[in-house]
Amino acid sequence: MKRILVTGATGNIGHEVVHYLSEIHSDSSIFAAVRTIEKAKKDFKNYPNLHYRQFDFENENTYSTAFAQIDILFLLRPPHISDVEEIFRPLLNSAQKNGIAKIVFLSVQGAEKSKVIPHNKIEKLIQELQFDYIFVRPSYFMQNLTTTLLPEILNKRRITLPSGSAKFNWIDVKNIGEATSYLISQFEEYQNQAYEITGTENKNFGDVANLMTEITGEKISFKNINPISFYFRKKKEGVTSGFAMVMTILHFLPRLQSEPEISDNYQKLTGKVPTTLKEFIEREKRKITKAKL
Repeated sequence: MKRILVTGATGNIGHEVVHYLSEIHSDSSIFAAVRTIEKAKKDFKNYPNLHYRQFDFENENTYSTAFAQIDILFLLRPPHISDVEEIFRPLLNSAQKNGIAKIVFLSVQGAEKSKVIPHNKIEKLIQELQFDYIFVRPSYFMQNLTTTLLPEILNKRRITLPSGSAKFNWIDVKNIGEATSYLISQFEEYQNQAYEITGTENKNFGDVANLMTEITGEKISFKNINPISFYFRKKKEGVTSGFAMVMTILHFLPRLQSEPEISDNYQKLTGKVPTTLKEFIEREKRKITKAKL
């Protein structure tokens, strides 16, 4: 029986990984790594067979008990954490000392080409420490429209980013969670490889704003901004320096790169077709069109 620990279990990706791992009905035991177990039990009230471990990325005292007797660690990087040496090296050292040899890391499309993003450094650290691994490299989350970018959409009916006309490949977090659950459950078949998980559409933010306008019936626009101005705007809004920098790089760097490659790994793993942007916006229309804050 495999014992799988899912970090970030109550977040967008982690929740979907727990959901799809539970649907597979394998003989694995799934453990949600969370800061507050009682709160997590309410979030996962429909998952009676789920186990829990107290865990906090920023508290080394929680590592050892969380990692005890775990076979596979699903690891992600919380958006506000950018210092790999300070957080991830001690975390991975603890995982290794507690007998974890297998890691599935949620990286990002193109991580192997970009030395400036934390995902690249974490991938290299996992390899340096000689874990067996699977790197899941998804493209740009559709859910950014209903989380990080949502306040401005609701307040100003606008998306302001330093992305210009650069095209992003759009993927539904549900699709990422489903593909990742297959990789975890069949780890030995896919280990020591990286898998890009993408949707079928490359669109820039102007295209997406137009599509949102068409589907919601409410005018939503896109505004390009200088990357330095964007960084300081995020800082002024209270975003930490690390997260503001990651957001800036994430949305500016594609302007200097080729259009994203489209992978069929999701189809191969699940036998399904990825969610389209139109389907996603229609599904989440209520969030985008609710009363302005």
